[in-house]
Amino acid sequence: MEYGICHLGIIPLRNENNHRSEMVSQLLYGDCYKIIEKRKSWYKIRMHWDGYEGWIPSNQIYQIEKEIYSKITASTPQISTDLINYITDENDLMFPIILGSNLSGAKTINHVFEGKTQAGKKGKEWLIKTAYMYLNAPYLWGGRSPMGIDCSGFTQMVYKINGTPLKRDASQQAQEGETLSFIEESEAGDLAFFDDKEGKITHVGLLLENHNIIHAHGTVRIDQIDQTGIFNSETQTHSHKLRMIKKMI
Repeated sequence: MEYGICHLGIIPLRNENNHRSEMVSQLLYGDCYKIIEKRKSWYKIRMHWDGYEGWIPSNQIYQIEKEIYSKITASTPQISTDLINYITDENDLMFPIILGSNLSGAKTINHVFEGKTQAGKKGKEWLIKTAYMYLNAPYLWGGRSPMGIDCSGFTQMVYKINGTPLKRDASQQAQEGETLSFIEESEAGDLAFFDDKEGKITHVGLLLENHNIIHAHGTVRIDQIDQTGIFNSETQTHSHKLRMIKKMI
């Protein structure tokens, strides 16, 4: 088995081994992974944080020894809390990293970071503060950054920054945590899940106070929520049908 770390600000993770393939997720700086397959100029990887698999090009691979991989992944993540900041590499070249990057492995690959980080598991009030940092970010399928993010990438990153791992997709996240019977039992910071006509979980958002929800739909936006689902005040209709509410912490 071979191992690697994301040494760039963002790397697209693709469904197949070509640049035209669907972007299913993104690696952010500091994300560690295992290399599970090679095909010409592409590597299939499995991300440590959430077990997600996909393909990245060989010229964006940065391999590390198993001992370094184990050391980084066993340590408490040191998460960047600035919307954007900079890393300096061994050649004194600077490049940008974004909110939610993990700086735990920076020193081991001879990078220097002088920005703000936080570590450890935080309470629900921290989730709300973090969620607002993504407000108005454009929707991007497979995205995990303030420059573009999808619904489950948004909830995953809000929880990751505050020390709680979640799976990547909404349907996977819906299998985690404790199910609540009624919306009245929920608290700000809990997750609400929504299904389609076939009953498949297709959307997730983070609950706020006063029957509001913040979620990625066109942009990261705030809407009202009731027992039926998300009510869009602009269209005066329910945009998503509520399936369940989950308490993750």
